Amino acid sequence: MQKRPGRLRRFLARGLITATILLVLVVAGIGGLLWASLPVREGRIALPGLSAEISIAEDAHGIPRITAANERDAARALGWLHARDRMFQMELMRRNASGRLAEIAGPAALRLDRMTRTLGLRQRAEADYASLPEEARAVLEAYAGGVNAWIEARGMLAAPEFILLGAPERWEPWHSLLWAKTMGLWLSNNWRTELDRGRLAARLPPERLAELWPQDDSAGLPDRHALLDAHWLDRLAAQVPRFPQDAPLPSIASNAWAVAPARSESQAALLASDPHLGFGAPILWYLARIELPEGRFLAGATSPGVPMLVIGRNESLAWGFTTTHSDTQDLFLERLSGADGYETPDGPRPFNTREEIIRIRGQEPQTLRVRETRHGPVISDLEPQGAPAGMVLAVRMANLEPGDTAAAGLLALNRARTLAEARAAAALITSPPQNLMVAEAAGGIALYLTGRTPIRRAGDGSLPAPGWDGSHDWTGFVPFDALPHAENPAGGVLVNANNRMQPREGDAPFLGRDWYGDWRFQRIHDLLAQRPRHDAGDMAVIQRDAVSLFAREMLPALRGITRPQGPAGVARDLLLSWDGEMAIDRPQPLIFNAWWPIAARLALANGGVPEGAWPATGEFLRFVLSPDGRGAHWCRPAQEGPAPATAPFAEGGACHALIATALRQAVEQLSQAHGPDPTAWRWGNAHQARFEHPLLRFVPLLRDLTGLVIASPGDEHTVNRGGMAGSGFAHVHGPGLRLVADLASPDGIWAVIGSGQSGNPLSRHWGDQLRLWAGQAENGELLLRLGAVGDAAGSPRLVLAPR
Repeated sequence: MQKRPGRLRRFLARGLITATILLVLVVAGIGGLLWASLPVREGRIALPGLSAEISIAEDAHGIPRITAANERDAARALGWLHARDRMFQMELMRRNASGRLAEIAGPAALRLDRMTRTLGLRQRAEADYASLPEEARAVLEAYAGGVNAWIEARGMLAAPEFILLGAPERWEPWHSLLWAKTMGLWLSNNWRTELDRGRLAARLPPERLAELWPQDDSAGLPDRHALLDAHWLDRLAAQVPRFPQDAPLPSIASNAWAVAPARSESQAALLASDPHLGFGAPILWYLARIELPEGRFLAGATSPGVPMLVIGRNESLAWGFTTTHSDTQDLFLERLSGADGYETPDGPRPFNTREEIIRIRGQEPQTLRVRETRHGPVISDLEPQGAPAGMVLAVRMANLEPGDTAAAGLLALNRARTLAEARAAAALITSPPQNLMVAEAAGGIALYLTGRTPIRRAGDGSLPAPGWDGSHDWTGFVPFDALPHAENPAGGVLVNANNRMQPREGDAPFLGRDWYGDWRFQRIHDLLAQRPRHDAGDMAVIQRDAVSLFAREMLPALRGITRPQGPAGVARDLLLSWDGEMAIDRPQPLIFNAWWPIAARLALANGGVPEGAWPATGEFLRFVLSPDGRGAHWCRPAQEGPAPATAPFAEGGACHALIATALRQAVEQLSQAHGPDPTAWRWGNAHQARFEHPLLRFVPLLRDLTGLVIASPGDEHTVNRGGMAGSGFAHVHGPGLRLVADLASPDGIWAVIGSGQSGNPLSRHWGDQLRLWAGQAENGELLLRLGAVGDAAGSPRLVLAPR
């Protein structure tokens, strides 16, 4: 009996040792699988479908130089590389666009899936693929062949995420068109603005409604008479769910400019482009250079899922894109008729219906019944509970219209050699609406507006319209040659920063009424005007400029108020001694970016706008705080009567109390988070760029291990755009890609992305461009030269051989 405790101890010890060994084996097994998911970067690999061997060299950042015998072989190799480095990113893109996220993410993604299924992105991508020219389909098929070769060879090791999710499905050629459909939604989401404006139409007079996004008089007042019953709209809008906070509709912006040879140090045209989209790890962009016979090449930014260069250059031409913000989406109120029909000018018509089976991880599948009208899908069916009887809300989107030839247009742009060929390619880019900036080796520069812009029988598309009488139907699209374009301007400079493209005078077609402020546009022009000639280095410096002309425009409003006591007075003094640069080592950017949104929200509340019903924008505050006082009526509650005749910012003026109250509230909020001394606050402590994995960011420890975070200058209104979301200051939207081209030589191409080339968090290329992107590289460089990719001795070399 006395020996039992010893035997028990030995038994427990053996059990502990066994459990430890099993744990080590499990961890080692998982680690081995994760290590095995790292991609192959050297050696010789057979790739079915090639016509000749392909050589791939990589530089120190994993940027490939592909040397191929022809365009289709290059597309096949690019598909293989995209899958090798970004397969999970590609998987999320096609699942998101197809409405299949809930299959892997569970109920949290169900609302997104219901929305994309309702819009029918998958059906429209398949139809567009079938109508593309044969040469475009051939390139898409070659690309798909490269992707599938990686999937078939690697299976569940195609990316580390697939170890848990299982091997990805085959990539079909039309899946690449889902990328364009997704971008079309991201870059053309004005239907939300129309819905919000419509809901406010019952609360605000027409003049106030127009001032929410103020423009010059050429835009006129919103077409309010089209909105027959705002009560109906308010109830229908409640049936259209907002996207969850973790997956909002992205903010959109961009910069691009071109400089003619007469203004260039190299005596050749220059081009700069930095598109602004939501951040993630990895970023949307993938850098590459493709060498083809007879001196042909492509170099710049591709996007995983797409077999062509999106932004960059070839041997004769460089190009970039910015978003136009023209109005290409309309909402229609449809009056019901009978059990399953709706009214049209020609009498009742039945809905076109289809059923979508949505599979949900951990739950039973759901069936979604989608109804479509002659205008488009019914979006008020998304939340059918509590829907009003007798009316539904449908949406028409130009990017979802049949016959989208954007893929053929992008392919033609990759092949273009002259401005004339670039213009012809631009005419084929039917979606989304973009400003295409072009520079050619022959010296020309141009700006072309792309995309289909609707012609309306009546109205301006700013408010939901009745669908049953045909009064506001689309009658066609604005012809490409009638859109505003510019070629070889006398000043030798073309700039677009999402500023208004609609001419203010003349017979130009109507493009829309909601245009962004011109602060970035004007700042780029000012910087280019400082010197008679520029080089590529100057372009890179301008891209990183963080001076806010919006801040400089707003600061005089603070000068007029009485200096407050305590920290608010210190904050005011700091702002009035500031030049408007949103630098990470200064307190003023933090104070300013806390103050102005509060001021805008207070003004909206004064005008009777419910909280959250309309965004507090810089464009709106610019109007409210106009020095001439034309927006001062927003500074006081409407019931207080007309604004006093005194200067709006002076003591006793209409806006004095609003400006002072906003400053006091901003300082109180900042003091709670950053301490009581405003002079010790720093913008870089709050404004940090965050590039996070789409799934691992929800796992606390893994979020910290894989997240790429760095202090970043700029804000919403600077050239170096530091877009924020919600009430915080985290930098989550901006120039994930910066690119500069000098057409003086084939090596004249530089770029950087915000994360790294690899989508595998274990890779050394997961985030190795972050410090360079943030301007904090030890060598002081701002961009990487893509012309020298793979030229360094010892760079990895891979051969893809025909099977």
